[in-house]
Amino acid sequence: MKTPIRDFIREYSQSDCIRAHMPGHKGKGLLGFESQDITEICGADSLYEANGIIAESEKNAGALFGTHTFYSTEGSSLCNRAMLYLCALLSKDKKPRIFASRNAHSSFASAAALLNFEVEWLFPKKGDSYISCNITAESLEERLEFAIHKPVAVFVTSPDYLGNMLDIRALSQVCHRYGVLLIVDNAHGAYLKFLPESRHPIDLGADMCCDSAHKTLPVLTGGAYLHISPSANELLLSHAKAAMALFGSSSPSYLILESLDVNNEYLASGYRERLADFVALVRDLKTKLMEFGYKLLGDEPLKITIDTADFGYNGGEFASILTEKGIIPEYADRNFIVLMLTEQLKNADLSRIEKVLTSIQKREAINIKSPVVTEPKVVMSLGAAAKQPFKLVPTDEAVGKVAAFGVAVCPPAVDIVAGGELISEAVADVLKYYGKDTVAVIE
Repeated sequence: MKTPIRDFIREYSQSDCIRAHMPGHKGKGLLGFESQDITEICGADSLYEANGIIAESEKNAGALFGTHTFYSTEGSSLCNRAMLYLCALLSKDKKPRIFASRNAHSSFASAAALLNFEVEWLFPKKGDSYISCNITAESLEERLEFAIHKPVAVFVTSPDYLGNMLDIRALSQVCHRYGVLLIVDNAHGAYLKFLPESRHPIDLGADMCCDSAHKTLPVLTGGAYLHISPSANELLLSHAKAAMALFGSSSPSYLILESLDVNNEYLASGYRERLADFVALVRDLKTKLMEFGYKLLGDEPLKITIDTADFGYNGGEFASILTEKGIIPEYADRNFIVLMLTEQLKNADLSRIEKVLTSIQKREAINIKSPVVTEPKVVMSLGAAAKQPFKLVPTDEAVGKVAAFGVAVCPPAVDIVAGGELISEAVADVLKYYGKDTVAVIE
């Protein structure tokens, strides 16, 4: 597969020209890769008005994914904002309405505030982690059937940070019966397209989704895709670039663009086979860990989520043990630890992970569970709350006040309380449990 961005940058970096343009390092510098870091010079195309090498590369990516695909150098956060803007264009209401799983990334909430969306949250079952939100087709059908005002779209996160995956095919069928778009934050699942049987949201019926290529593919941090279904409304496709430009930087990183471009060649050159082999190895590893006594969560193939409390450890303590032994986890809280794996790791790496995890002695389970996440009272919309003056106060003093904007732990950047919601004692307990000592409240 051709790599037009890489080819252009390589040729330019080897030329003997004087760079009388940005960036200021002029192709020289302290890090060693500055010669490849360029801007929108003649021939380099322009990300948000692509009709040259970037457009060609995006077309290559789209052919691999079977979608209309657009690059982001600002992660899935930019794609989430663009998708909401596109939904707003389709909505006939001045204040568009959207249903969203409560574990939506904070970039969703910020875009909803800026675009003046009315958000109706879909909450997890009582007792679930606030990071997860198991939306079923049955529960969604009920919400849509009895909704006084139908939303323009339903926004869900799958896979979530703990590796739980929703039944996207069933959800899409429900949405389409009611004339509603299904949008999926698939930030953690770019590789799902290349499993022996694709589990990618677009293949399962979603209208739009985002993939953070950098999370599970060999792409530089910030590289992501906005995918639009071939069967989606033409307006979504024709306005996609404008949607990205509305929120994106006018100076996208060409290092990230080159990384996305080269990744096309990587995906087209035996990736499916390598992925299938690696998934089988991870499946075997998970089986061994469960036999050893670990309780694992989620069904995402390349993520290992351990219930450390069940194994007798605080997640932070468990993460420290792994770090001391040279294994750096993706995420840890008081209950869970998450390891994100890709086929860039070798058999020896998996063996090392197994050796370390099976060397840790199981202790009596910790029975203290996280506080129950309740549905906070909504006082005002996200957009209205974002426009109010605010002040930071200790979490205990925030009880009875209204959150100015979402309060999240990052990672996973999922809001525990959203802007415009009343902070009750129950909400404050959850905030303190996850280490949030201060909250921005409306004055």
